[in-house]
Order: sequence, then structure tokens, then C-alpha cells
Amino acid sequence: MRRRRRLWIILLATPLVLLAADTAGWWTATRYLARGLAAWEAERSAAGWIDQHGPPRRGGWPFAATLTVPAIGVSGDGADIGQRPAWHADRLVLRLSLARPGSLEIAAEGRQLLRLAGITVPFSANRLLLTLPVRSEPWPGSMDLIADDLHADTPLGGEAAVESLRLHLDFGPQAQSGDPALGFSLQAEGVNLPAGVIRPLGPRIASFAVDGAATGPVPAGPTPAERAAAWRDGGGSLEIRHLAMVWGPLDLTATATLALDDQLQPMGAGSAHLVGYTATLDALAAHAAISRSAAIATKAVLSLMAHNPEDGSPPDVEVPLTLQYRTLSMRQVPLVRLPELDWP
Repeated sequence: MRRRRRLWIILLATPLVLLAADTAGWWTATRYLARGLAAWEAERSAAGWIDQHGPPRRGGWPFAATLTVPAIGVSGDGADIGQRPAWHADRLVLRLSLARPGSLEIAAEGRQLLRLAGITVPFSANRLLLTLPVRSEPWPGSMDLIADDLHADTPLGGEAAVESLRLHLDFGPQAQSGDPALGFSLQAEGVNLPAGVIRPLGPRIASFAVDGAATGPVPAGPTPAERAAAWRDGGGSLEIRHLAMVWGPLDLTATATLALDDQLQPMGAGSAHLVGYTATLDALAAHAAISRSAAIATKAVLSLMAHNPEDGSPPDVEVPLTLQYRTLSMRQVPLVRLPELDWP
């Protein structure tokens, strides 16, 4: 009889203990989020930034700890309000899953606004989620960004939209020459370009993916130009391990290694695999992205190098590319001259 009574006591007490432990964990996690938000605000304020928001609300129990920050806005200091960098959102939700306490999720919700260099861009997304590791270091080791159904009103004329975007970053702030300081991987689907930009291959990029790494050392200096020069002088380079894009008639895959020349302009070499190059060159020439003579010469060279599949599918070709003195060339045939990169 006593054994049966003990069993019933244990059966009744176990869920109560688990509930109490879950509640204690939720309370601790929400307090951690509130303290982290306050510390971040103090750091921004010390750096001259202005932070405003409504009263944070705790929630998420029993499976997660959340802190919802309504009407949040962050702006830089300055005399001209219209020129200050700023970001605003209807809500910011900080979330710690009690099952995965090592990851912090930051979701921006509702209508949002981003202002940089005096240009204001309103935007919204069905999901905009940033995931960071919960660590004590001043800089995270990695970062993941997810955006679904992203829509932005651009100053270029018309709306830009992305159906799906996935970005992963790996940081190496202590990298030395030859070491990866930043690893990146980006996949985007359904990119609709605004009407105000040149769209020689059509208004929609079906898919775009790129992954690679920027080698160190991480540059230092008071201006972007000085940081770029320090990165170049330290042997910095950008390695594109894989790039793939489907845009209109063009199906492209490529690899490349890039650096900065003595004028701080991009230079490098790579290779590209092209499908649909004839229609692509015709479209580029029609929109004055390249000259008609360059299009004709390039098609003539590519036709000699192309592989024609027996199944009747479009021909494909593998070509070497070089970028030097702001000119992109294919086998010594200049294709396009790039605009000068102006470092502030």
C-alpha cells in the first residue's frame, strides 16, 4: 500500500517539478534577454546612436523565452535628421528556445524602414529572421539570415522583391594574411528588379547563389579607403568558390579570385560556364550594356569554343575571364568597362 502511495506521489510530483523547472528557466532566459537589450542600448548610446522603443513584453512560455520590443527605432547622431542612418520596425522579437538555449533568434516584424546616406527605403517581409550564437565574445563566430517574401520600395523607381533569401556568414576577426576573415554563402530565389534599373536580361532573376571567403587580415583605418588599402597591402583577396545565376536566357556558373589594384579597383581572374550566350549577348548589346562590335566579336569566339549537345539543347561554353584596369575581358577580347569604384 505504501509503495503504491509513493508511486502516486511521484507520478503527481514529477510534472509539477518539470513545470517549476521550465518556469524558472523561462524566467531566467527572459531576464537574460532584457539585460542583453539594455546592454546593447547602453553600447549604442555610448557610440552616439539614439534608440527608442515601447515597453518590452516577456512571453513565449512554456517552450521558449521571448522579449517583444514594439515600435523600435535606431538612428545615428547628427544635425540633419534626414541624413542620419536609421532603422525602424513595428516590432522586434528576441527569442531563446528552451530546447536550444545556445541560439538567439531575432525577428523583425511588420513595416520597416532603412535609411542610409540620406536614402530612405521602406520594406516588409513575411519572415525576417537573424540567428546568432549565444556567446560572451564581443563578435559572434557565425550568423544566419532568412528572408521570405521581402518587398522594398526603392528610390530607383518601383518595387524590388525577393521570394526567398538565405545568408550564412562565418567571422574570423583574428585572421592574418591568407586566413579567411569572412566566409559567406548566399542563396536567393525569385529576385524581381525595380523598373528604374537597367534590366537587359529581363525583370526577374530566377535564382542566384554564391559562396566564398575573404581572406585577412581584418583591415583597420579611419576611412573606407584606408581600410581597403590596408586589406590590399596585407594580401587580402576575395575567393568566389561557386557562383550560379539563372537570369532570362543566361544560365551561368563561375569561379574567380579577386583583389584590389594600386588604384583600389577590383582585379582578378576566373572562369565561367555559359548556356544561352547568344541571346544574352544580343540582349546586352540591345540595352547598350556592351557595344555591338564587342557582342559580335564575342559570339564569334564563343561559337568556336562551344559544345553542342547531341540532344538538341542549347550550346554551352567554358571561358576564361580576366578583370584588369576596370575592363572585363574574355581571351583578350574586351567585354565591358566597369564604373570606377569610388572609396569615401
